[in-house]
Amino acid sequence: MKKLAVIGCGGIGAYHLGHFLDYKDIELAGFCDLIPERAQAFAEKAGSGRAFTDFREMYDAVGPDMVFICVPPYCHGEIEFETIRRGIPMFIEKPVALDMDLAYRIRDEIQAKRLITAVGLQCRYAKIVDDTRDFVNNHRVTFVDCVRMGGVPEVEWWRDKKRSGGQIVEQTIHNIDMVRYMMGEPAEVFTLAARGFVTDWVNYDTDDVSTTSVRFESGALGSLSTGCYAKSGEAFDSKITFSAKDCRLDHYILSKVNIYGLKGDGNADNGLVFRGDGTMQAGGGAITIKEDGSYGGIRCDRTFVDAVLTGDPSQIRSPYADAVRTMEFVMACNRSIETGLPVRVEHH
Repeated sequence: MKKLAVIGCGGIGAYHLGHFLDYKDIELAGFCDLIPERAQAFAEKAGSGRAFTDFREMYDAVGPDMVFICVPPYCHGEIEFETIRRGIPMFIEKPVALDMDLAYRIRDEIQAKRLITAVGLQCRYAKIVDDTRDFVNNHRVTFVDCVRMGGVPEVEWWRDKKRSGGQIVEQTIHNIDMVRYMMGEPAEVFTLAARGFVTDWVNYDTDDVSTTSVRFESGALGSLSTGCYAKSGEAFDSKITFSAKDCRLDHYILSKVNIYGLKGDGNADNGLVFRGDGTMQAGGGAITIKEDGSYGGIRCDRTFVDAVLTGDPSQIRSPYADAVRTMEFVMACNRSIETGLPVRVEHH
């Protein structure tokens, strides 16, 4: 039975551990965190494995066959290089780095070692992604409007843009990655940001709200907006709208899609169409396809584990090299904020 290890036993690590507890075909062998009590708590919850504060010591003692790297954005680099050197397949939480040169070095070493990797862009694995892709493939989308408004996470490092990358990079990367997954590569971005609206946090040094204009290589245009000023979900209707000439699709991350302008398939009874992966409901001028909000994350983790078990990574939707492309997108937005100018999105 192959061994799985975890580096980083905080909130996102606990999220993944909740999935691993249902796995019967792997051994939860090691947990590493700089705070020993957190690593020990993971071992106790798993009912197996050992706790460590040094990931190299864990690698030596456990010899894992795969590892989930669940550390803050500013901690990437040393862990990945050592993991590559040892040839251990790795799942890495987003964002993969805050320095593109570092991300490129890690990417190139992964490719040279032909290592199986995945990145935690879990929204790609939701059931509603297939419906959104069908819509985009069947209609010429001219304009995309993406909005994510929320609050300030409680973790201290998030409020420091130098360590988190800011909301665009650390949180809204999920939404922007979905836009890129559907629309293809961006060519140019122009981002404006504002501060001074969030006043109830100490040691706060990041943007309160930003909005980005983007031109895609296809010629389509988009608007990407995000903010951490909100106190409730009523502040804004966070979603991604894909607009074609006579119809549109509203994609609510890990929740549902609403499709406007399309007629049902003729099989509706009282406005409902039952399908194998969910329920479509016609009403109020829209067809609604609902999502189980936990499915995407569960499928994301399981896909990586299965890839390691079988040696076949073909079902992984966001390997490291592809996640670097999304990083190029979001980091270009940050550069535009810094320079006050449009920025070409360069691919290396």
